[in-house]
Amino acid sequence: MRNVLVTSNSWGRENKSKFPSYGVLKMNVHDNSITSLCKHIIDPLIIMLNLYIWCRIIGEQFSDQYFILMILAVFVSQAVSQHIDPYRTWGTGYTLGYMRDLASVWIITGIILLPLIKSTQSTLEFNNLILLMWSISTPLTLLVKHWAARHVTGRLNKHRKRSAIILGINAPGITVGNFFRNQPYFPVDIHGYFDDRSADRWPMRPAHPVLGRMDDLVKYVKEKKINVIFISQPLSGQPRLLNLTDELQDTTASVYCLPHIHGLQATAPRLENLGGVPAIALCETPLLGINGTIKRWTDLLLGSIFFLALLPLMLAIAIAVRVTSPGPVLFRQRRYGLYGEPITVYKFRSMTVSEDGPTIVQAKKNDQRLTKIGAFLRRSSLDELPQFINVLQGHMSIVGPRPHAVAHNEEYRKVIKGYMLRHKVKPGITGWAQVHGFRGETATIDKMEARVRYDLEYFRNWSIWLDLWIIIKTIKVVFKRDNAY
Repeated sequence: MRNVLVTSNSWGRENKSKFPSYGVLKMNVHDNSITSLCKHIIDPLIIMLNLYIWCRIIGEQFSDQYFILMILAVFVSQAVSQHIDPYRTWGTGYTLGYMRDLASVWIITGIILLPLIKSTQSTLEFNNLILLMWSISTPLTLLVKHWAARHVTGRLNKHRKRSAIILGINAPGITVGNFFRNQPYFPVDIHGYFDDRSADRWPMRPAHPVLGRMDDLVKYVKEKKINVIFISQPLSGQPRLLNLTDELQDTTASVYCLPHIHGLQATAPRLENLGGVPAIALCETPLLGINGTIKRWTDLLLGSIFFLALLPLMLAIAIAVRVTSPGPVLFRQRRYGLYGEPITVYKFRSMTVSEDGPTIVQAKKNDQRLTKIGAFLRRSSLDELPQFINVLQGHMSIVGPRPHAVAHNEEYRKVIKGYMLRHKVKPGITGWAQVHGFRGETATIDKMEARVRYDLEYFRNWSIWLDLWIIIKTIKVVFKRDNAY
């Protein structure tokens, strides 16, 4: 059976639901044999055939080294796909999501294979043109396969829809009903809802008809031969639900319980199996396991490249800071890092003061405390360059929520809900909020709340592909020099 994950970051954009913060639903809706066929057979064949075809086109003999590379590419890409799982967006028709995940899989596969190829160049000869064309054509072919297979699946599903009903007109129940209504690729046909409450107690009018009360459900299931039942009821109704599930065992319907957590503001939710007991994580870092390793390797690789490339510029800035104002070259300030642990963040000193106490005044436009070159350094974000040292130390990441002074953290955590969730990932030199215009001073609570919203959106949607996109966007933002002083 195929696992389908519905989260606020995947379906919220598509459905425009009234309940965008509802957390997690993982269920085996349908055994999609085409999905399994694509994942385990067709995708590996595409990877292998693309390499073989380009060898034939360019006139290179398909030797043993290409065969070994082919097998390695299949195994590595399959292992990476287990963690990124491009097929989680399969049934939704969310093509951009699949493209992002597919690109992430292929880029990470290339990062893993490239050192291996380079290290064996002395004993194994590879045609660079073949490798280039293979690396370009393979993801494009996989994308075309995805589009074609999805449409084949859609056509097949029209003729084998599973009938379903929902018990409970509430946030999760309406969310699931709307999800299936707006996603024609899922082979589920919602007949309607059952609920004991009067219409004035519903959070909103459901898009599907109301078929009756809870006591009418079993009879309807038997008469209409319903295949799937989604129970969306709080645990307070447990005795009645136990009786209901006992009665439903006299039918052939599949029964799913929807987690009733819509009011808990789940952030980056996930479902774990702990000794056979399902546990819903309402808030968990996205950088567990392989994701954290990939993130760290990327920081080390790109951080080293940027640090070495910018080293001459940093030396020039250090000299300029030293000769234009008295005081140290680097400004050190305590900030919160991963899980709220204090870290020391480095910046080029741009002010005549070095505040790091319980009260810190944010820099403002035309701030009198700025040194002769301080305004330029802050406006161009060059004062942040020493933070690549923090990245190489492992205290920061290139991309992540910007770290704030400890004094500001203690102030804002009291007035902004979810503020400290920013610290479930490492702070970054740049971030999702910064490329959306939230750089520099946050003079009002509203501005800080907006920055935090973008930080949490990054938290929910993290991927290496998103990190690379933010880095590219940051270069453009820095040259515009807006909102930084």
